[in-house]
Amino acid sequence: MSEWLTWVRDVATQEPAALVSVLASEGSAPRGAGTRMLVSADRLFGTIGGGQLEHRAIEQAHAILELPPGSWRVQDYPLGPLLGQCCGGRVRLLIEHVDPTTLDWLADAAEERVLVSALYPGRIKRHVSAQATPTLLSARGDRPREGMTFAEIIGQRRRPLYLFGAGHVGQAIARHVQQLPFRLAWFDTRPLFETIDGVAIVPEDAIAQCVAEAPDDAAMLILTHDHALDYLLTRAALRRSPIAFVGLIGSQTKRARFQSRLERDGLPDTARARLTCPIGVSGVTGKEPDVIAIAALAQLLQLERP
Repeated sequence: MSEWLTWVRDVATQEPAALVSVLASEGSAPRGAGTRMLVSADRLFGTIGGGQLEHRAIEQAHAILELPPGSWRVQDYPLGPLLGQCCGGRVRLLIEHVDPTTLDWLADAAEERVLVSALYPGRIKRHVSAQATPTLLSARGDRPREGMTFAEIIGQRRRPLYLFGAGHVGQAIARHVQQLPFRLAWFDTRPLFETIDGVAIVPEDAIAQCVAEAPDDAAMLILTHDHALDYLLTRAALRRSPIAFVGLIGSQTKRARFQSRLERDGLPDTARARLTCPIGVSGVTGKEPDVIAIAALAQLLQLERP
């Protein structure tokens, strides 16, 4: 995820701040390459995994804030007895005092772009590219040094999530999805929900077109107020070219009824088999909106990444 871009833009331009970046990790490490946190004199944004590793990194961040903006260093941490952690992995960190005068590249940062960083004495020069090849860095061996350039993907691609229904469960899903790797498109047919931020009110006779326009890697969750509308959307989703996920809220009885209607409407077995109903990871039985929302989003997180 790319929340760190927002932290840099909103915090590091207003007060001294140090950016801690995981350049590489191996073995059982808390977080992977690309993970970041921002540290100011009295605030902390994000995490690189907690424990002694993070404690040491925060110490190093505070120390580098005593140096001029642009200063940087690379630190290696074996996650063993030295840090009092039993993970057994290894992490390589880049710790830098963010120079607010060198952040013009932020304007070009977007999903699935490549950030190119060049290390110079007392400064890191960056630019965003759409074509550069990401660099595979190691947690061992020679450290990145002055004169080195490396590239990384920023802004993990977020799977489109088409959410139909703005009732209690829909609102719970929208709340919990904000920090997850999904790009929400949210629809309802009822004008009474037009005041909810993010909901598109679509006439019932046009809402199936939203299904048709969804990209192939989209996931769909169908949980409207009306079974007839649920069926309309489900049939439209299963009729079109395969998409990543078609989920319908409901019971096994509802599933059986819908499957019978879909068969009568001529949908082949292969299409009907793509319907997931009930939604949510198995073993979660609570009916509260937040419980359903978390279980459904956990199920979507199990999908292969686009």
